[in-house]
Formats: sequence, C-alpha cells, structure tokens
Amino acid sequence: MSKHVLLAFSGGLDTSFCVVYLRDQGWTVSTVTADTGGFPPAELARIEAASASLGAESHCTVDVRQELFDHYLRYLIYGNVLRGQAYPLSVSAERVCQAAAVVRVAKELGVEALAHGSTGAGNDQVRFDVAFRTLAPELQILTPIRELALSRADEVAFLTAKGIDIPAKTAVYSVNEGMWGTSIGGAETLDSWSTLPDTAFPGGEVSPELPDFELVVAFENGIPVALNDAAMPPVALIGALNRIGRTYGIGRGVHLGDTILGIKGRVGFEAPAAHLLIAAHRELEKLVLSGQQLFWKESLGNLFGAMLHEGKFFDPLVRDLEAFLASTQIKVSGEVRLTLHPRTFSVDGVRSPNGLMNAKVASYGEANHLWSGAEAAGFAKLYGVPQMLAMGAGGAE
Repeated sequence: MSKHVLLAFSGGLDTSFCVVYLRDQGWTVSTVTADTGGFPPAELARIEAASASLGAESHCTVDVRQELFDHYLRYLIYGNVLRGQAYPLSVSAERVCQAAAVVRVAKELGVEALAHGSTGAGNDQVRFDVAFRTLAPELQILTPIRELALSRADEVAFLTAKGIDIPAKTAVYSVNEGMWGTSIGGAETLDSWSTLPDTAFPGGEVSPELPDFELVVAFENGIPVALNDAAMPPVALIGALNRIGRTYGIGRGVHLGDTILGIKGRVGFEAPAAHLLIAAHRELEKLVLSGQQLFWKESLGNLFGAMLHEGKFFDPLVRDLEAFLASTQIKVSGEVRLTLHPRTFSVDGVRSPNGLMNAKVASYGEANHLWSGAEAAGFAKLYGVPQMLAMGAGGAE
C-alpha cells in the first residue's frame, strides 16, 4: 500500500509537477489550497479541476482569510509593521498561515508526509519547513522542486512526456496576490537599479485625472471596524480598501532587503489596504499613546515583523510580543481621515475620545493653564543642567 502525502497546491507549474512526480514515486497524493484572499472563485475552481486532472486522490480548499487577520495581520497593524519602512510583509504572513492550515488538513486525513513546491533559493522554503516541523514533527517533508533543482523548462518537459500540457509560464512577471498585498517579481527586481513599470502591477496604469477621494477609517482597540461610517468586519474592510486604493495606485513600491538565506533581494509590491491602514493607525496612536509607548511599540513591532518574516513565528518570544502589542491597543479607538490622490495619499485628521491633545489645557507654542511662565523658565533651566555640566558651563564655586 502506498503512503499518503498532502501537498500545498497552488495549481501552478511547480506544484503540478509535484503531484505527478510524487505519484511516480509511489505516493498517494492529496492536495490542499489555503485561500488567503488571492484566489477569485473561478481560479479556485480551476485549481480543483487541475488537481483532479493530475491524478490527485482528493483536493480541498480552506478559507483562512479570517484566521490570517486574527493571528497575523492584526498584529502587523498594531505594530505598524513595514519592513524597510516600505514592505507590509504580505507573503510572510500568508505562508505561515497557509502552512498551519495544511498541517490541520493533514492530521484530518491521517497522511504520512507533507509536501510543498518551494525552490531552494527563497524564503518560503524556510517558512514552510519550520512550520511543518514545528506543528507536525512526526510527518515526513517532501520537496521535489528543491531536491531535484530542475529548471521550469525541465518540469514542462517532464509533464509533456506524461501527456500533460502545462506550458511554461509566459508572463513577464511572477505575481502572488493575497489579502494583505500582492508581490511582484520580474527582470527589474533582479538588480538594484531598475524600476517596475505600472503595467507590472495588478492595478495597471493610474490616471492622473482621478479626483481626490476622501476616506474615514474607524478603529476600535486598534482593529479597523468601519469605512466612511459603514461598519464592516476587518476582512471585508481590507478588501474594500484594496479595491479603492488599487485604482489610485496606492501602496506600490519595490522592497530591497535581506533574505533569510543571508543574501540581498528585491520584490515589487502593491498593498493599498496595508499602507492605508498602517498610516491611519499610526496617526491615531500618536494622538492616544504616550511618547514612551510609541517609542517601544516601534522597536518591538519591528521585532515582531522581523520574526514573522524570517520564519521564527513559533518562537515563544513572538507570543510575548503579541501580548505587548495587544496591551497597547486598549485606548486606540477613534477615526482617521485620509484623502487619496493619484499615486499617493495624505492623512488629514484624527479624533478619539481617548486623545491626549487637549486645547483646554495647553496648546503647543500658544498658551497653557497648567504652569506659569516662571515655572516654565525654571524647568528649562533645570532641564539643561546635565548638558551645561558636560560642556563645562556650570560654573565653579
């Protein structure tokens, strides 16, 4: 009797090769697709049909969009996480969430092994391997693409010889779309000088004639809950912001940074909702949190993002960081007003019942009711004493 393996399946060339190759090696293959918001219904139907046509024993699709928000994205919002102050970690969060979903299905099916189609060149192989080994250490991990190190042309030739027609990908760009953003790879991302054209992004070219578009985003305890006075759950709100922001070319860029493997890499991205929500959330926090909270949130939020990005999500420290970030959100409730312009946006206003900016008490650079001018002069003098002494300006007795 053949052993049973569950393959994380996208329906592309690499995972299609894996189905056929693993069957040739004597495995019974089942497939699973974890939907993180990047698959329209027609594509999910195509993926299921492709699995069956390749000879998989069974296929299932798991909707993990709510799980993605609850366990990953909300902490990225809490921490205002943008890697390199640009990239919102869309793929990083998705892969760990998808791997966890694959493991759950694997335990339901009672398989002996897990498989993924990552190559040996990128970050995803580490994220899948670590998650699989952590959550299901008893299961074998199979990675045909990494182990065989075949080119895409080799994979096509193998499948063609089996009578399976999956032409080599002819698109100029490799696109990975999810709820928190779309990543784009192409010739321009292989060096540090080239720029991706508008046509590389799913939103395409942006009309400079678009009118300004105002948005008001409401938060409750750090979670986005309403858009322009219309209450909606976070997953739906993120989808709405993606649709609106994509039209305006919001949240586009190219991220240059360090990979888990220790080399430099570039990736294009289009993440309207992530950029709009993080900018709005950051502005609201400026109003309601103390200066020390803001300082440590920036440091620890970046640490959370780094650990998620680098495949360390299951380290106990990440649970500590989640607890800290959640604690900081107790008073992060209010509304933020944004205006979208072609290719950019502005944060125009913020209000909160918990705001620490109170004109009745004091106005910066104007007047106040908490201290006198003499008290302010004394404070300024004492405040400068350490610097005076360090510079030898303290005088001698």
